[in-house]
Amino acid sequence: MERLAAPRYTPRMIRSDPPQVRVRLPEAPALVAGAGGAAWVSPAGEVETLPLDRAAARLAVSPPPLVCHARATAVRLGTSRFDAHDLLELFAFVRPARFCVPTPRGLAEALGLPLPATPEQAAASLFSAATELLGELARLNSAARQSARTVAWAMARGGWLWGGAVLAALGLEEDTPPRSLAAGLRVWMRLPEWKEHTAEPPAGDWPVEAVEARARLMRLLGTTAEDRPQQTDYASHVAAAFAPRERADEPAFVIAEAGTGVGKTVGYIAPASVWVEKNSAPVWISTYTRNLQRQLDAELDRLYPDPERKAAKIVIRKGRENYFCLLNLDEAVSRLPERGGADAVPLGLMARWALATRDGDMVGGDFPAWLADLVGTRLTVDLTDTRGECVYAACPHYRKCFVERSIRRARGADMVVANHALVMTQAALGGGEDGLLPTRYVFDEGHHLFDAADSAFSAHLSGMETADLRRWLLGAESRGRSRSRGLRERIGDLLTGEGEAMEALEGILHAARALPGPGWRQRIGGGNPVGAAEAFLALARQQVLARESDPNSPYGLEAHARPPVPGMLEAAASLDKALGRLDHALTALLAHLSRLLDDQADELETAARARIESARRSLERRAVLPVRSWRAMLAALREDTPPEFADWLAIDREYGRERDVGLHRHWLDPMQPFATVVAEPAHGLLVTSASLRDGTGDEDADWRAADIRTGIRHVRVRDARISVPSPFDYKRLTRVFVVTDVDRRDIGQVSAAYRALFLAAGGGGLGLFTAILRLRDVHSRISAELESAGLQLLAQHVDGMDTSTLIDIFRAEEHSCLLGTDAVRDGIDVPGNSLRMIVFDRVPWPRPTILHRARKEVLGGRAFDEMLARLRLKQAYGRLVRRADDRGVFVMLDRALPSRLTSAFPTDVAVERVGLARAVAETRAFLGERGD
Repeated sequence: MERLAAPRYTPRMIRSDPPQVRVRLPEAPALVAGAGGAAWVSPAGEVETLPLDRAAARLAVSPPPLVCHARATAVRLGTSRFDAHDLLELFAFVRPARFCVPTPRGLAEALGLPLPATPEQAAASLFSAATELLGELARLNSAARQSARTVAWAMARGGWLWGGAVLAALGLEEDTPPRSLAAGLRVWMRLPEWKEHTAEPPAGDWPVEAVEARARLMRLLGTTAEDRPQQTDYASHVAAAFAPRERADEPAFVIAEAGTGVGKTVGYIAPASVWVEKNSAPVWISTYTRNLQRQLDAELDRLYPDPERKAAKIVIRKGRENYFCLLNLDEAVSRLPERGGADAVPLGLMARWALATRDGDMVGGDFPAWLADLVGTRLTVDLTDTRGECVYAACPHYRKCFVERSIRRARGADMVVANHALVMTQAALGGGEDGLLPTRYVFDEGHHLFDAADSAFSAHLSGMETADLRRWLLGAESRGRSRSRGLRERIGDLLTGEGEAMEALEGILHAARALPGPGWRQRIGGGNPVGAAEAFLALARQQVLARESDPNSPYGLEAHARPPVPGMLEAAASLDKALGRLDHALTALLAHLSRLLDDQADELETAARARIESARRSLERRAVLPVRSWRAMLAALREDTPPEFADWLAIDREYGRERDVGLHRHWLDPMQPFATVVAEPAHGLLVTSASLRDGTGDEDADWRAADIRTGIRHVRVRDARISVPSPFDYKRLTRVFVVTDVDRRDIGQVSAAYRALFLAAGGGGLGLFTAILRLRDVHSRISAELESAGLQLLAQHVDGMDTSTLIDIFRAEEHSCLLGTDAVRDGIDVPGNSLRMIVFDRVPWPRPTILHRARKEVLGGRAFDEMLARLRLKQAYGRLVRRADDRGVFVMLDRALPSRLTSAFPTDVAVERVGLARAVAETRAFLGERGD
């Protein structure tokens, strides 16, 4: 047994106000688990390295240890969740809404402590981290200390293991209660109210000249910035997207491909900011990933270096389901027993965050994603308005609502940063909740527009969708506590005394019972459906299982909708009749709400008018539109699917278990509705990305691919197509290998190849897979050996963490590796040495689904398949070099990669077909030993 020269972990005094506040660490060991073993450090500094099974067994006889991310630790130990003093919970309490990579090294870096280099040092560092965090509490001023005390006391009564130590640091003993257990959790009492924004005049129409864009760019970059002629060219050309519109439905539409390193973000901020100043109206900048939203937020500091001014001028706008709901928190707090309860722990952490958050955004904002992994989703991310049950102005917290605050801030902002899905939804609803339609858009990550539109404009007559509508209309039906509010609870008081309206409401609630109720999966799977919707879905499931070639596949199953199995058409007619009754009642209620606004225009108070308008919008979006889409899909079973759509039946599975079943409809070309509802009403659009064009070498064909993916071909436009090459010397900075002697069908060979390549790179490796089962198999085979070499192996669908957390760790830990699927490839942005190798297990061909086969018939046949595969390779390769001093190796383990796909890589980069041993040796030589 070794003894580390670590700090003494006895209670000590912290100099603070008031003085001599006692900081008391738990008398508990510290534990860090890896793939091949665990480091166990006693409070006295004694260190043991244990096999994982012994470490797991010791938990039963040890005080709850200090850990960093208890759930991930349990996964590595191969045990169930266990009691632990999780340093991340303490960090979330002490530093709410502050970022921290959820590892011992990340904690040390966030707290300014020495960085641990080994698992043993990492375990020992947890004591230092705990001491520092408790010391911060002891140094709080009196107001902040009192706020923290009331929350900590409630959490301690709920069994929070840190409760005693935290209360001691705050100068409060556990037997000194505040006036009320819930007092500290009622944070809405301390939040400010939002202010209504006065309506803005219509936007002006003044253009942005290229010279103005260049001048603004120079101002944003400063006089000391390096000369980047490509960025200047880009800013000059994209200014054309801000020209005045000359004919209705003919926007200024610019598609601009800008190679990595051009600096396109600041390049389009420059002309956009000039247009805002000249025309007194906002520009909406839309992205696909959270990473780019964070990058945009940082880059906009150049435009508004003063934080207060930036907060007034820049708004990050997301859908309602992303924001923390104060009413949900209120109801959760009200259910707490006065003597305390386990729910007080997550609620206390949420209360601390709610007081510190910038804007209440829980998905990609300042809410730490790892917190939901630790304390569960029910009282964290599920406290957003994901259930669509907002009561709007009837809510007692309406004037403090994070969503309403965001909407009003966006109305007065200069620039609004949003995501593709929200922009398309708002446009389809004529402005939606924001009550406005922007005239100018910038769509960054434009290569994802097609996929975003495909999702936004699709329809799903499925068990989950129909059951969700039933719950939204009826509220909770199952026994037990539920905060689910039905339509009667949300708007019934608005209809008091309105006989026809109440009759329509009752008709809606009665018709909704034809939709799947609680337990629908079991009934459908067992052949005992109840009601018209379940009967139809049971036959849909039967048809899929009967016609799928591999019904035992763990993945999703699908089948053509026609010809239907016996009984399907009759079931569809019965369901259509039931949906028709629901549609009729919904239409009647909408008409009555509209009459209320007209007939009582001079009597309605502002709050009541706002509630009625909100109710109309939500009924239209959540009920009327989907019901009418479902009826059109059912009609197509009897007739023909319209030529612009593809319909099919599917069973959705997750890890072999059925999640959903239903009838699906997608546009064959989703850029058609995008053009109609987004592009044509706009005055100007810029669609930009580093990978818009195909890479066939035929310039016209390559631009046609960009036209398909951006929708420009469906719009009458004064268009401009520009391409600005990357300034990077890819020939010098990268290598591309196709390994020819690994059998992609042999998971042992594939695993060995990943292990050898990651070791040769010294970490910084990203492994991309086309199948989750292959990813998990490779991880199980190579993780222990990599760890023994000092390389941590992270894996999507394996570690107990969400994807964004895994990417944060990968970015921070230079010698880690990460295995993932498409979601990782699309969401990752890791400049520097942390990403220096990308390895594909197979050629990323699109899956030959029913939708894809139908789509490629109208979008180019085999050429469409090859375009998608090339663009996926191009996007992944582009992640390797994000800065001029980055270096990287791209490896394809599938020797079947066709030469015609290698045009995805820069023309001056040689694609070398070599054996594995040669690829390993060349990687080691190119990157240097262990990537240093």
